[in-house]
Amino acid sequence: MKHKRFLLGGLAASAAAIALTATLSPLGANAVNPESTADEPTAEAAENRVVGYYTDWSTYQRDFQVKDLDTSGAADELTHIVYAFGNVTNGKCAVGDSYADHEKTFTAEQSVSGEADTWDQEVAGNINQLRQLKEKHPQLKVLWSFGGWTWSGGFGEASKDPAAFAASCHDLVEDERWADVFDGIDIDWEYPNATGLSEDTSGFDAYRELLSAVRTEFGDDLVTSAITADGTEGGKIEAADYAGAAQYVDWYMPMTYDFYGAFNAQGPTAPHSPLTDFDGAPNPGFDTETAIAKLKSLDIPAEKLLLGIGFYGRGWTGVTQDEPGGTATGAAPGTYEAGIEDYKVLKDKCPATGEVAGTAYAHCGDQWWSYDTPETIAGKTAWAKEQSLGGSFFWDLSGDTDDAELTKAVSNGLK
Repeated sequence: MKHKRFLLGGLAASAAAIALTATLSPLGANAVNPESTADEPTAEAAENRVVGYYTDWSTYQRDFQVKDLDTSGAADELTHIVYAFGNVTNGKCAVGDSYADHEKTFTAEQSVSGEADTWDQEVAGNINQLRQLKEKHPQLKVLWSFGGWTWSGGFGEASKDPAAFAASCHDLVEDERWADVFDGIDIDWEYPNATGLSEDTSGFDAYRELLSAVRTEFGDDLVTSAITADGTEGGKIEAADYAGAAQYVDWYMPMTYDFYGAFNAQGPTAPHSPLTDFDGAPNPGFDTETAIAKLKSLDIPAEKLLLGIGFYGRGWTGVTQDEPGGTATGAAPGTYEAGIEDYKVLKDKCPATGEVAGTAYAHCGDQWWSYDTPETIAGKTAWAKEQSLGGSFFWDLSGDTDDAELTKAVSNGLK
């Protein structure tokens, strides 16, 4: 397995679990001045950001190409694309998958431009397709994300010399071969001074110091960060200086999904992305509202917080109870990974039968799934606007329908 993202460390696995054979998982900048304080909003804060992750492995077994963002209509709705993932190794940023990123050639039928790649062109792959997509949709901005669940272990070494790490990232993102494609960088450290795939002991200040160095190196380019949504007392938000680092980012993306799932094989069944707490919640406080409130309590501006939405469901099998809280015998079968399935599959395979805590659930046969629909997204984006959040992001674009109904729901909901 190549990539897996966990929201709450050992408690939740995300839809980013992927092999480079493509199993499922898991921006024009007006950046903050490094001398500013965390409660000073950026010039971009007034915008409703619609941010979607596109994964490098989507080009393989999933056969979800950058061109599909154009033909589905998603590219018309997005403001930013986050390209995942680059590696973090030996204290530096590195290319994650050179073949998918810049070597794979596309036929005319597969390419955004309608022109075939040539065997000898300098840059092919997803990066060149993103270049073509930006040319066709000038409003789009693209960030390169580094880390993720699998590669976050490299941040511990990087934090020992933040300036050297930041310089390596800038050299890679701004490589002359593709400097025109990327508008900034996303740091996806899971999790600073806490447990992810491995235990990080870099200390409370390490995250802030690393983001400070990245901001210094990237200047006015975008700097963003996907962060934990564990807002419980003593949880992961308290483990690192997210408040102090906020001055260096244009926005945070709290991963407000994967709170529950079949990583607890016998249940109880519960929605993986609850907006609010709910009666019978297995872990009270594992919800979006708690996470956002926690981050706001640290004086992080609401405009720097985006609402996270999953374009996939999590499910169990062996379930007899319709409502949440039922027992199970294990993970429901999934196309790429047990317990996980794309929305585009679930909407027809196991249609929603109810709602709880602002998200949908579905009981079909002996399977029980939870996922977001256009209807629940409308409720979540309305809440995001009430909270004055800076927009929404989602993991990941490959889970949407051929006509991008979830992406359009996010975009329309934020207007």
